[in-house]
Amino acid sequence: METLVAPGFLYTVAVFAVVIGILVFVHEYGHYKMARIFGIKVDIFAVGFGREVFGWTDRNGTRWKLGWLPLGGYAKFAGDMNAASQPDPEMDAKAGADRSELFHYRPIWQKFLVVLAGPTINFLFAITIFAIFFMTYGHQITPPIASQVVAGTPAAEAGLQSGDRIVSIGGQSVIRFEDVMRIISINPGTTVEVVVERDDRLFAKQVTPKIVAEVDRFGNEYKRGMLGVGSDQRAVVHHGPIGAVKWAAIETWGIVRMMWDTVVQIVTGRRAVEDLGGPIKIAQFSGQSASMGLPALVSFIALISINLGFINLLPIPMLDGGHLFLYALEGVRRKPLNPKVQEWAFMSGFALLMSLMLFLTWNDLQSVGLLDQLAGLIG
Repeated sequence: METLVAPGFLYTVAVFAVVIGILVFVHEYGHYKMARIFGIKVDIFAVGFGREVFGWTDRNGTRWKLGWLPLGGYAKFAGDMNAASQPDPEMDAKAGADRSELFHYRPIWQKFLVVLAGPTINFLFAITIFAIFFMTYGHQITPPIASQVVAGTPAAEAGLQSGDRIVSIGGQSVIRFEDVMRIISINPGTTVEVVVERDDRLFAKQVTPKIVAEVDRFGNEYKRGMLGVGSDQRAVVHHGPIGAVKWAAIETWGIVRMMWDTVVQIVTGRRAVEDLGGPIKIAQFSGQSASMGLPALVSFIALISINLGFINLLPIPMLDGGHLFLYALEGVRRKPLNPKVQEWAFMSGFALLMSLMLFLTWNDLQSVGLLDQLAGLIG
């Protein structure tokens, strides 16, 4: 494998700003568009935080602006106290105020859909990218048949044989051989059940993927699981529009499932928290993807879009998932939650997110070697 030179700092920062800017715009536009469908006024549509670099106000009174810090964004609805969409406590005190355009006076189901639209459009954006790729460049679909089983590997030790059709791994259905690689790669050292079909009969095998350390073309080190089976029936298929969308949705769901499995592994202690990456790692991979060409960069954008949608659906206050959880509670109780409870939830969510961001940044600094470089300079 050819070793590539890592892109420079300024190039990496510039690409990262573009990638995050695109994805934040897509995410917040989902909120914005659904709000406008329901006639809710949007005061501010911001990409980036901090001081406004430039912006304009449209005929609906929405201020579209770009902040100097490209680490997020927000859509601030009329009646919001801040970018976290906390209701302004002075709304009820304004006698005779027109509440027809205010977000917090809308039915629960409308608020729920407005919040849900952000993560949803991230998934749809990724599906669109994948579908275009599958129609343009083709889609690799390899039959899930083990053409070869390498001696001395976990697959051989578990009794898998050449010609076995792999039906499922760890309870997940296997449609193509690429699914085998996806599932096994995130389960290094973890015993999983592999169901294979042989001579029209199903056999269940307990297999523990071997932990393999690898280095990519940019010198990034990582560990993955290895089963020890291969296939010589690889094929690239160019789909029509309907087939492309179908397989793009399947691909997106597979990535979401992989992300969920990774979170479960970290929570249960089967995977080290050091494997988590933050903004610095995203910036690093953004620059590296861009240096490999536009298709690689666009594929990376699709992956991060799915990641953004997934993370935002987690039931953590301050994230969309936290809002959706509170709306669900309000719907079950059939009355609004106590403002103090909501305030506590948002404060605790903010503290959790800031702690997580600091931890991920620390992880990033260690993984890219900046801490060692600083220690060397100080020493």
